[in-house]
Amino acid sequence: MKGQISAEMLILLAVVIAIVAIAAVYIMNAAKQGGQAVESRVSDVLQESGSTQGGTGQPGDPCSTHTDCLSASCQYGYCR
Repeated sequence: MKGQISAEMLILLAVVIAIVAIAAVYIMNAAKQGGQAVESRVSDVLQESGSTQGGTGQPGDPCSTHTDCLSASCQYGYCR
């Protein structure tokens, strides 16, 4: 009988699908943990760079360079 699938082939197909599903869940969890680690590291770096920036100017305060302002934005001689 042509075109029939044996029970062994169905079992093998089910096992392959289960392995692929398990691998997909593992990869998604690893990607989620990696993303959280990167986000945490970026946050740490941004906080560190903000604390070493040295600017103290509030919006509207006079400035001469971007480093004079907390926002790091000096336009037309005033912090933005």
